[in-house]
Amino acid sequence: MDFPLVLPTLLERANKLFPDVEILSHCPDKIPTRSTFRSFCDRSRRLSKALLKLGLKSGDRVASLLWNHSAHLEAFFGVPCAGGILHPLNLRLHPHEIAAIVNHAEDRFLIVHDILLPLFEKFRGDAKFEAVIVVPYGAQNTPAEFLNYEQLLEQSEGAFQFPVIDENDGAVMCFTSGTTGFSQGVVYTHRSLVLHSMAEAMVDTFALSHQDTVLPLAPMFHANAWGVPYTAVMTGTKLVLLGPVVEADFILDTMIQEGVTVANAVPTVWINVLEALEKNPGRWRFEKPIRVVSGGTAPPMELMRRLDRHGIRILHLWGMTETSPMATTGHLKSRMRGWSDEQLYEVRAKQGWPVPLIEIRVMRPDGEVPWDGRTPGEIEIRGPWVAREYYKAPDQAHKWSKDGWFRTGDVGTMDADGIMKVVDRAKDLVKSGGEWISSVDLENTLMGHPAVKEACVVGVPHPKWQERPLAAVVLHHGATASDDELREFLAERFAKWQLPDAFVFVETIPRTSVGKFKKIALREQFASWKWEATGS
Repeated sequence: MDFPLVLPTLLERANKLFPDVEILSHCPDKIPTRSTFRSFCDRSRRLSKALLKLGLKSGDRVASLLWNHSAHLEAFFGVPCAGGILHPLNLRLHPHEIAAIVNHAEDRFLIVHDILLPLFEKFRGDAKFEAVIVVPYGAQNTPAEFLNYEQLLEQSEGAFQFPVIDENDGAVMCFTSGTTGFSQGVVYTHRSLVLHSMAEAMVDTFALSHQDTVLPLAPMFHANAWGVPYTAVMTGTKLVLLGPVVEADFILDTMIQEGVTVANAVPTVWINVLEALEKNPGRWRFEKPIRVVSGGTAPPMELMRRLDRHGIRILHLWGMTETSPMATTGHLKSRMRGWSDEQLYEVRAKQGWPVPLIEIRVMRPDGEVPWDGRTPGEIEIRGPWVAREYYKAPDQAHKWSKDGWFRTGDVGTMDADGIMKVVDRAKDLVKSGGEWISSVDLENTLMGHPAVKEACVVGVPHPKWQERPLAAVVLHHGATASDDELREFLAERFAKWQLPDAFVFVETIPRTSVGKFKKIALREQFASWKWEATGS
């Protein structure tokens, strides 16, 4: 049958089959509120009706400035099911950046948590919305000039039929993190989100099911929390949403209390969780291993090892905003049964094999590289949930090959098993004397040193070698390490010419709004580094 793949289908399924499944939302004061899929589906439908009453037309953009919360989940469905396009705004960006993105997207309406109104005020004058809808969250009164979310829903009782939607209509818009320049908009269709959700539920990907309780720690404004909210609704999975609360102790307490079986977040979160576990041995014990999906940047192998001991197993995800974002997952192949632990960790530390319906190739100017696990090239990708263009950005057409593959800008290798390893972002490879050095490999190895909490390696201009690697290092509290000690530690795995010529010990490493190392900031900070000071 020519059956349309649209989000109202997932919403109606959840309402019919999983009405009593819980959704847990935390307020800023950490007090949880509990609701059910029945209530969520009803409220999403009311939101659709309210937006149409306000004049929403097919394809109109509705911005959200919301934490991970049940109201945001309602917007995830209520906006696209009314024919609009939800545009989650990255609340960690500078207000000027938010305003620029809002204007580029041409957002008509804004749904905002009351506690984020001070942030809104900082860019309000530069971004004009036709209506602002305030979600009561921090017990603050809604200003009279704005609409109250709860009142809108109350006024939208009664029968309502979702409008007819084409599966190729836009549903959600997300903007890239802008690590290589101005953020670009990517519009996901209903069809792409439904297919992505189906793939994400598969056993060899996230394995998300009705039997699970999922804790999306990735922000819902970051590539839709990696698609987990849509997959959870499709599969009837209990959702735990922590809002702005990110303390490791509270995360662990919640995981125990709510019986969380699956969670997702960038490695930084799991580094802090590991630190809490090791400071308080015995405080948190999991009856069954927790499946953790980690992405954004490669999790260090030592982090995987140490979390395994506590019953938290990291599954490595690779993807981008342009890939919705799931593209690969780092599962092991059946032929690897019986391999040593060290061999298995080496495989798990890679980015993994493409999920079903996604195709990946690693390219050089003279063609595709061999699957030998050694020859690097640029990773190119295609699939039904991979962007075919950026929103209103014809000058970015070069990011797609002539035969329609998306050029990711990541450099990687492919081994004989079809398992991909990202060597680096093309712009982050250190170019030293005509040779390439992977900053990612150096970082992951450094973070295996017992004294090192985090490490970020960048190429810094050098008068003789063009660039040389410099490592910014954050040590564990109370730990000590010297340049020579770290260089000696790295020398076990790297040639002498690949080792950083300088180590800088810092309290924190600058990060992007989605938790990735902000290497451009480090390169700028150390652009005038005096190599003479290190004896180079």
